[in-house]
Amino acid sequence: MNPIFERYRDIIPDFSLFQESLHNPFPTHLRVNRIKTEPVLVVESLKAKGIHLKGVTEKNNTLYFASSLNTCGNLLEYFLGHIHPQALTSCLASIALGPEPGSYVLDMCASPGGKTAHLAELMHNKGFIVANELNSQRQIPLGHTLERLGVMNAVITGYQAQEFPMKHRFDYILADVPCSGEGRFRQTKEDLTYRETAAKTKLPDLQKKIILRGFDLLKESGEMLYSTCTYNPEENESVVSYLLDNRDAKLLPIQVGLDYDPGLIQWGNQNYEKQLESTARFYPHRIDSVGFFMARIGRGK
Repeated sequence: MNPIFERYRDIIPDFSLFQESLHNPFPTHLRVNRIKTEPVLVVESLKAKGIHLKGVTEKNNTLYFASSLNTCGNLLEYFLGHIHPQALTSCLASIALGPEPGSYVLDMCASPGGKTAHLAELMHNKGFIVANELNSQRQIPLGHTLERLGVMNAVITGYQAQEFPMKHRFDYILADVPCSGEGRFRQTKEDLTYRETAAKTKLPDLQKKIILRGFDLLKESGEMLYSTCTYNPEENESVVSYLLDNRDAKLLPIQVGLDYDPGLIQWGNQNYEKQLESTARFYPHRIDSVGFFMARIGRGK
């Protein structure tokens, strides 16, 4: 049996199926960009090229699985900004936040821009998005993505997320934080293995600082989505629990049109509040995509 992520055996349901799923390559998922086109037109144009798309959720008809496509970077539809290759679970983060057109939005860790552009699409390219990215080199692909997809309501800033200025409050905040990236690992070659590094042990401290700053930047009726692409409870439930202990925050239900497993209320010798079950865990054997965690957060009443 594959020993990878063995320490999660007691928290991941159907663990043997989970480990089997790690040997499968990632599927190709596409998001149709409604800023520039409509899904039916893209489905037909790609079908004419022998590329068949299959919808993955009734809640949002812009998300598709492309069974006969490994890469889309050479397609005209890609260059026109009609489609964007993006992990399905990554798309679900923007859907879970669900910003309204005309709202004021902050994406705290925005590069490479897929989620930012998705937020703009959901907002009908109206309102205002601050796409924040500290790394100047990562700002380049972020800008290219936003331009290709026709995003007109966003500006790029370069602050440390945990030190983002407190000058303005936001209606919606996406905190898709730096993480250990366990959910992105697939063992498609025998000699390929997931490696822990010392730097990853420092991530929870950074994540806790970011989630606190994000919450403090919310308007009174604002909402924040905290997300990672990792399985580690120290980066997920423990970080959200830290917020609940230090701010008047509450967890809100998550609705994305696909099933997910509830968040944990216990990990090792740590016990979390029962409301942590309102967070969402996505596993590759349940939904064939990147492993993901998300928590939708509002202010307490």
